[in-house]
Amino acid sequence: MRWDNLGDDPAAPADSALFGTDAVTTRTFDTPEFRGITFHEVRARSILNRVPGASRMPFEWTVNPYRGCTHACVYCFARKTHSYLDLDTGLGFDSQIVVKINAPELLRRQLASRRWQGAHIAMGTNVDCYQRAEGRYRLMPGIIAALRDHANPFSILTKGTLILRDLDLLVRAAEVTEVGISVSVGFTDQELWRTVEPGTPSPQRRLDVVRTLGEHGIGCGVLMAPVIPFLGDRPEQLRETVRAIADAGATSVTPLVLHLRPGAREWFMAWLRQHHPGLVGRYERMYADGAYAPTWYQRRITRQVHEFADEFGIGPARRGAARRIPPPEEPALAEPTQLTLL
Repeated sequence: MRWDNLGDDPAAPADSALFGTDAVTTRTFDTPEFRGITFHEVRARSILNRVPGASRMPFEWTVNPYRGCTHACVYCFARKTHSYLDLDTGLGFDSQIVVKINAPELLRRQLASRRWQGAHIAMGTNVDCYQRAEGRYRLMPGIIAALRDHANPFSILTKGTLILRDLDLLVRAAEVTEVGISVSVGFTDQELWRTVEPGTPSPQRRLDVVRTLGEHGIGCGVLMAPVIPFLGDRPEQLRETVRAIADAGATSVTPLVLHLRPGAREWFMAWLRQHHPGLVGRYERMYADGAYAPTWYQRRITRQVHEFADEFGIGPARRGAARRIPPPEEPALAEPTQLTLL
């Protein structure tokens, strides 16, 4: 494995590595939930990651305590990052998990730096920070506590119900800074969920997370992602998903059509050939021009979801807007730059 080259750029020189080979410990655990999974424990050199300027993401900084994900979503766009380690982007991505065991202490130190300006930090934007590994390594409580203690605004996107373990911490953080939580639920079809997201909690359990967060004063939006062409995009499917999202008390719903970047594309198409061979040609035509579905298709899905959202009394998230939490009477830090997850 090319540990010395681990970073967001596979062509980066060795001296830009996030950690070296002497910092890696490999473990396996003979318990049912972790059987067949290998964990590579590392001590990272940096945990705050700057998003490339060319990215479509509306935020500049992320924290990713894990690399690889046991959620095993066949469409996951982050699969390509495993190739930088000479790891397989298919089963290897699902079963070879990099754990940055010093993430909480490292983040606390970086937040305390005079160079840090208190910008919004997004989590869960690469792989899920509340995947199963978090139940054992418990990195998120320390990360959230560091953000709370520095009154640093942050957001979390997750499919994991484990986030409710940290509910009290999130509530306390929301008292001193802006906290944005979004749960990803692209569809409510049980058969589709079992085949494309085999390692995740069910869509209904994720919507229970939305409901519980709302009951504790933390409004939660839903990223309706991905909408999967020809499998989860019929109007009745979209309507049922939006209805369930509204029933859970979501503050917003934002649809996102499946995109297939290199790494994810190969793995998803292999899955499609096995489970839905009749759709292979349609996908090859739809994604012939790149990773994204045609603009006309994306607009159609967005329009339909927004119409259903209006029907059920929830509105789409406004681009460039975040859920507002009243600031404390005496902020601990100067007003930070506020970005948003969605």
